[in-house]
Amino acid sequence: MLDIAIEADSEWDSSSGWEALVRRAAEAAIAESLFPHLASTERSVELSVRLTSNEEVRALNAQWRDKDKPTNVLSFPLAEADELEAEAHDGPELMLGDIVLAHGVCSTEAKDKAISMEAHASHLLVHGTLHLLGYDHGDDDEAADMEAREVRALARLGIANPYAEAR
Repeated sequence: MLDIAIEADSEWDSSSGWEALVRRAAEAAIAESLFPHLASTERSVELSVRLTSNEEVRALNAQWRDKDKPTNVLSFPLAEADELEAEAHDGPELMLGDIVLAHGVCSTEAKDKAISMEAHASHLLVHGTLHLLGYDHGDDDEAADMEAREVRALARLGIANPYAEAR
């Protein structure tokens, strides 16, 4: 069972239905990962999402990544690879980790791409969830694999390939 804890600052429009959007994005990312069982297991699987300000993300980015600037999304994985692979139904709760989105950066990027804030946030949530599941983009092969998973997850959500125009 996928449990999602979400906390949103006031600048994130509460009428957008962030809880449902976060759930759909996380489930789509999990479905395209090597661990699709995590979305439907009886074991409690928890994901925490914080929708916050550029200032808070800048502080976290400085503290954890030594980059004193805001970024669109940060991911803080908690689960180890063997925990992700385990299908134990009676095991302890699996804490995937935390995803943090910066409103100002996300909003600016969405406007620059001429897409809705919800579509862009969905992409960033898929990206962040894949990071929590052990995916990265540190080299060309990893980046290509992660990007392909993102594109497939977004297609599940009815969102166009965000990388198509960049090429």
